Amino acid sequence: MRPVYMVSGGITKFAKAHPEMTFQLMVKKAYDYALNDIGLTHKEAVKAIDGTVASYFSDHFTRQLMAGIMVQDYLGLVPKPGHRVEGGGATGGICFQEGYKSVASGVMDVCLTYGFETMSHVNTWKGNEFIALASDVNFDYPVGGFYTGYYAMMVVRHMKEFGTKVEQMAMVSVKNHINAYHNPYSQKQEKLTIKDVRSSPMVAWPLTRLDVCVMSDGAAVALLASEEGVRKLEKMSGTKLNPVRISGVGRGTDSMRMADRPHGKVILLPHESPNDYKHLDYPGIHSFRAGRMATKLAYEMAKIKDPRKEIDFVELHDAYTSSEIQTYEDMGLCKYGEGGKFVEAGNPFLPNIDYGLKLKKKGTIPVNPSGGLIACGHPVGATGLMQAVFAFWQVQHSIKKHFGNDLLQVKDAKRGAIHSHAGTGTYVTVSILEKA
Repeated sequence: MRPVYMVSGGITKFAKAHPEMTFQLMVKKAYDYALNDIGLTHKEAVKAIDGTVASYFSDHFTRQLMAGIMVQDYLGLVPKPGHRVEGGGATGGICFQEGYKSVASGVMDVCLTYGFETMSHVNTWKGNEFIALASDVNFDYPVGGFYTGYYAMMVVRHMKEFGTKVEQMAMVSVKNHINAYHNPYSQKQEKLTIKDVRSSPMVAWPLTRLDVCVMSDGAAVALLASEEGVRKLEKMSGTKLNPVRISGVGRGTDSMRMADRPHGKVILLPHESPNDYKHLDYPGIHSFRAGRMATKLAYEMAKIKDPRKEIDFVELHDAYTSSEIQTYEDMGLCKYGEGGKFVEAGNPFLPNIDYGLKLKKKGTIPVNPSGGLIACGHPVGATGLMQAVFAFWQVQHSIKKHFGNDLLQVKDAKRGAIHSHAGTGTYVTVSILEKA
C-alpha cells in the first residue's frame, strides 16, 4: 500500500440547527474552507480530485435518498466516482478510512471525504428513535428503547465491577464542555462544575442530560492524497503544503445484540500481558470488543508499542461520559477497570486549561481537546471527519490559525488518534495521524 496523507480539512460550526443552509451548502462551506486553506481554487480542485466518499447516517433526517450524489453535483464533481458509506455513529470514521483505502490502493491520488447530518429536521424524540433503530429492532429495541438506556446499563455494570463513580463521569463532562468553550466551531460553549452535571435532569440513571451528547447539524471534509497527489496539489496551488501522514487504520465489529457476545480472553495490545487480566470477565457489557480490535490493528500498522508514551492526544467518540471512560480502557490508555481513576487523576485534561478541579497529573494524554461529541456536537455523518480535521490541525500545530487562539493546542503534538464508534460497539474505527 502507498503512503497516504491528509492535506487539508474544513468544518462548519456545529449547531442545534442550521435552518439557513441545506445539507449541500453545509458541505460546500466546509469544502471551500479546506480549499482556501491550501490556496486551491475550485477549478483546480475539480481537476485534482479523483473521486469522493460521502458520509451520512440516516436518510430519515434529510428525507432524501441518495443525498450524497446531490452533494457531489453541488460541488461540481460529477461525473467522477463516488460512493456513500453508513455505519451508525462510526459513519464518519468509516468514511475517512474508505478514503484512505482509495488512495492507498492506487485507485485515486486525491480523494475528498465529506460528511454531514441535518438532525434538526425532526423532533428530538423522533431523532432518538431513528438512532435507536441502529440496535436490533427484533430483540434489543423493544425492551431497551433509546440508546441512553443501553449505555446506562453498561456503566452500571462498570460501576459494580470496577468501582467507577458518577463524579468521575461528571469530570469528563466538565472537561469536554470547558474545552469546547474555547473552540469556535463547537455547539455548546459552557463552563460547568461537577455539581452542574449531577444536578441536571436525569435521563437514565446514572446518566444526566449533561452526560449525554447533543444532536446537531453540521458538516466536515477531509482531503486525502498520495505523495504524487500532494505534489500535484502543490504544483496547482503554488503552495508548499504541510501534510499529515495517516500511519495506521483499524476497524472492529461485534454482534448487534449484546446478549450474543461471547466471553473469552482479552484482546491484548502490545504493552499488555495475559497476567494483566487473569480474572477479567471480558468483554462483558462494560467493554467494547470492537474498539479493542480496531485499536490493536491501528497500533500494529502505526508501529505503536505503548500508546501511553507514543500518542500525544486522542479525539474519541464520547457519546456518553461513561463511554469515554470505557474507551480509555479499550484503547489501552489505562488498564481495564481503571478508566474512572484515569480521569480522576487528570490524565485526559489539557495542562494549560483551568477546569476548576484539583488534579494530580493534568495532561499526560489529552482526550477530546475539541470538546468531543458531548460539547462540540454530534452531526453523526460529520463527527468522525470532524475528529480528523481537529487532529490534523493539532499535528500541524495550526490550532491558533483556525481557532484564533492556541489554548487547545496540544504542545509538541506529533501523533494523535481518532476513534469513531457505532451502536453499542458494533462498528468501531481507530485511525492514527502523525507528523509527516
